[in-house]
Amino acid sequence: MSTDPKDRWLDLGSFIREQRGSARLSLRRLSELAGISNPYLSQIERGLRRPSAEILQQIAKALRISAETLYVQAGILEPPSGSPDLTRAIMADQSISEEQKQALVRIYLSFRRDHEDERADPAPDEPATAPASASAPAPARTDADVEPVTSP
Repeated sequence: MSTDPKDRWLDLGSFIREQRGSARLSLRRLSELAGISNPYLSQIERGLRRPSAEILQQIAKALRISAETLYVQAGILEPPSGSPDLTRAIMADQSISEEQKQALVRIYLSFRRDHEDERADPAPDEPATAPASASAPAPARTDADVEPVTSP
């Protein structure tokens, strides 16, 4: 991403256009979902307008990506250090359906929350993670326990 403010808005617009394409949404449909006008969204995508954090949040919600991702693209937030944005990579994958993307993102975020909760709240007399031998065996799963995955 460029450090020049003018380029930053072009980069943001290109990123939004790319995400819209990945989500297979028309400009009109995204503007409806985000609750902003079609011409205004077009100007954002072309780097002609500088959207507020609230508008970015509406666009992110409509694209089903994190608002933080757009805030980083706009230079409102600093990029996170360390791990890559897996949510963004999942949402950009064109080989799976929107429903599959959403399911993967929900699962991933749930695992991250669980991991953060475990690290934040270890029991005072117990280690943060129990040894593998101490865990109970997982119950056997049957076909009735598994939801079928369908594609559109």
